[in-house]
Amino acid sequence: MAGLTPEQRTAWLRLIRSENVGPRTFRSLVNHFGGAAAALEALPELARRGGRPIRVCGKAEAEDEIAENERRGVRLIALGEPDYPAALAAADGAPPLLGVAGHASVFLRPVVAIVGARNASSAGRSFAGRLAYELGGAGWVVASGLARGIDAAAHDASVGTGTVAVFAGGLDCVYPPEHADLASRIVEEGALVSEMPMGWQPRGRDFPRRNRVIAGLALGVVVVEAAMRSGSLITARLATELGREVMAAPGSPLDPRCEGSNALLREGATLVTRSDHVIEALSPLVDREAPRPQPISFAQAATAGFAPITPGDDDRARILELLGPSPAAVDDLVRQARVEARSAQVVLLELELAGRLERRPGGAVALREVDPWL
Repeated sequence: MAGLTPEQRTAWLRLIRSENVGPRTFRSLVNHFGGAAAALEALPELARRGGRPIRVCGKAEAEDEIAENERRGVRLIALGEPDYPAALAAADGAPPLLGVAGHASVFLRPVVAIVGARNASSAGRSFAGRLAYELGGAGWVVASGLARGIDAAAHDASVGTGTVAVFAGGLDCVYPPEHADLASRIVEEGALVSEMPMGWQPRGRDFPRRNRVIAGLALGVVVVEAAMRSGSLITARLATELGREVMAAPGSPLDPRCEGSNALLREGATLVTRSDHVIEALSPLVDREAPRPQPISFAQAATAGFAPITPGDDDRARILELLGPSPAAVDDLVRQARVEARSAQVVLLELELAGRLERRPGGAVALREVDPWL
């Protein structure tokens, strides 16, 4: 794909900014209807059939966001365009549009994520900084979340060689605020990244989404000091689900800030104490053929011969009867409900848009209990 036209980019932005449309829902809608414009036309009726009307992002709202991005020097790079990070493009749930400030060229180099405790010890910060500095000097791009502690130490040490900071909010909402100067320095050689619109103040549930992007950008994740209940362990779990290498630095068994990272080592994470340990673990992945992104349609809605279908009430009732809070494979639903696969996908889209369904990693679905973005 060479790139979206201005009209397509506006339609993509409208679709992903519409209520209850997350990255996985976006992909399903675009692939089913043959394009974002056609999916937008279908949204109100789909949500109505699912049980609840939703807010659809207007054209003027999307155009205003695009203009604001341009004014601030932020590019909206679409999934499938040449500058979109290749590793992230192949990840399940990749953002359809990624806001990038700085140099997208850093995504052409191999990326490693370094994450860890916000209240990190002096030793932990020093180790993360040394690791990031040496990896940057060896040609690696360091990605992290711009948080206090380990994240900031990793960014600061690799700012001269190129580092990527992933935001939980809009790119004009630096969090924490005291890292505004660090963010400005990162842009000079690296990039700031977010899937959220300008002005979006990060909420608690936005940070796991940010962690998903960090894990997706990188070939591997290094955890330095993480408590048992920490965002860094969420990043490690997401990295595992994406097939990335998970590494951890050993810490004192007496320090609660190291309980989570030490637990990762017990569970099979690669132990690292030097930068060459990281390079040794990830070098085979650099030479491996990049994974292919999951297919997504970039066609216009008027694709010849394309005809979306509307499921019957009986099909809808049978699928609803089979669904519950436990994840179910879509293929199993299709077989057990005795419906066509495309008909089942439309019913699932209806429920998802109405806020009643969530998609799990691996393509499973369940009645919604958590944020549909995750």
